[in-house]
Amino acid sequence: MQQDINLALCYDKNTIYIVGNAKTQQSNPITVQYGQFFIGFVINKENGVIIDCDVSSTINTTAKFIRSLLIGKNMRDNSEVIKQELESRYFASSQKAILVAYKDAQKKFICFKKGGQIELS
Repeated sequence: MQQDINLALCYDKNTIYIVGNAKTQQSNPITVQYGQFFIGFVINKENGVIIDCDVSSTINTTAKFIRSLLIGKNMRDNSEVIKQELESRYFASSQKAILVAYKDAQKKFICFKKGGQIELS
């Protein structure tokens, strides 16, 4: 019960949660386990800063490394920075899927900011 209360206090009411989806190569272990690649983002809804995120991955280090690349970046403005960091630091078959999932979440965030309906599929 105490853990549930602590989790409820973890994220400010000024945050939203958006999931970005992408396909990976059929032979990728993430695709085998989950069917697709996805990143869940906790975002400050006012300024677009990524507060937290987690990814579908089969290795904990992968998730931690991807988090280190994304947390603190801006959901709206940092796609080129993220792309450059991925291309220079992340060498795994899900490299493109990370960027696609980020861009999918970015599109949803921009839609949210404009007051539009976010497609949840």
